[in-house]
Amino acid sequence: MTVLDLYNDFRAEFPDITEKADLEHIRLWDEIDPEFAYSWFGSLANALNYEMTVSASVKEYKALFEFFRSSYMKSDNDVKDCIDVSFVENLFWNVPPEKAVPFWEVLPDVLKQLYIGFHGRKPA
Repeated sequence: MTVLDLYNDFRAEFPDITEKADLEHIRLWDEIDPEFAYSWFGSLANALNYEMTVSASVKEYKALFEFFRSSYMKSDNDVKDCIDVSFVENLFWNVPPEKAVPFWEVLPDVLKQLYIGFHGRKPA
């Protein structure tokens, strides 16, 4: 699996949050271009952070977290780095702790370890 495969698979499986991430990516970068899929996952994290702040249902995003756990476990270093650096490191940014808790609770352990490895602590 390549980062581009991850990008295309994600977009096919999660069209609703993909639309929100696309809007965020366009706001930041002016366009959607699969060539820059790596940075798009940071926009996805930002879109998800917004969803957390407006109290979206965590149930909607459990499958998304599982997608990243599964992809991380079966991928090469390029995809692992993308999931870690572009997606996980940007999760929970400016999300109030009380809103982050339910999402943190369902985040798979491997993704929690990546988050804590970078930030040195839990988000809440």
